[in-house]
Amino acid sequence: MAVDTATLLVSCPDQQGLVAKIANFIYANGGNIIHADHHTDLEAGLFLSRIEWQLQGFNLPRHLINEAFGELAQRHFVTASPLQAKWKLHFSDTVPKVAIWVSKQDHCLYDLLWRIKSKELKAEVGLIISNHPDLDPIAQQFNIEYHHLPITKENKKEQELKQLELLKNAEIDLVILAKYMQVLSSDFIKEFPAVINIHHSFLPAFIGAKPYHQAYSRGVKIIGATAHYVTQDLDAGPIIEQDVVRISHRDTVQDLIRKGKDLEKIVLARGVRLHLQNRVLVYGNRTVVFG
Repeated sequence: MAVDTATLLVSCPDQQGLVAKIANFIYANGGNIIHADHHTDLEAGLFLSRIEWQLQGFNLPRHLINEAFGELAQRHFVTASPLQAKWKLHFSDTVPKVAIWVSKQDHCLYDLLWRIKSKELKAEVGLIISNHPDLDPIAQQFNIEYHHLPITKENKKEQELKQLELLKNAEIDLVILAKYMQVLSSDFIKEFPAVINIHHSFLPAFIGAKPYHQAYSRGVKIIGATAHYVTQDLDAGPIIEQDVVRISHRDTVQDLIRKGKDLEKIVLARGVRLHLQNRVLVYGNRTVVFG
């Protein structure tokens, strides 16, 4: 039987002995470390770490772990540097609740729903939100709430308030933009920053609309897809996962779109999986993705 684990993601100013201090915190409380990965960004002077340990036999109750580690961090990890220690604690038996946002394209939605249904992705879909009614039958097929909220320039602010209310009421942890063809406002991102988007391009190339048409007109030999966190800057958030596929001069725009859709599904699923497994640590506009 699988044993429940705790995972700690840490970023702090780099200094000697950090790995030993974190490991000793777990060892001193009876924990058995099963995964540990660390990275130092020498240019930024930043230490980043992911460490996972078994909760069986761990002396600290769950509700005290964060506070106890915080005391350790304040004593040892905070220096005169303007960078301060940051950490997040996660438990393996916690199932994140996600909302999937879509427009009219269904390939990423179907892919995510099947992966979640088959337990490949550990998450619960709380609701689906769309600016079009087209994909409601898919939500009904999977017995998931579907909310049709049309977006116009005139009602965008009002509709985003409704979206935020739906997310709050459903206790959503993560929003996945699965080909949701709307730009989220800065106000929305400030209120709910946990958003992953799939972009049908190998960012930073061909941002914005119709990237496959842009790629075709340039005669490129590869096309890509990018899963990234959403920020206030369009298609410029921290990148989680990317991949490419080769194309040739024989490929039409429709061939590019077909191949791109296949790639979008895979890259989005990878990005969401890495997030759900607490393997992504964001700092600035970059990420460290722990294997």
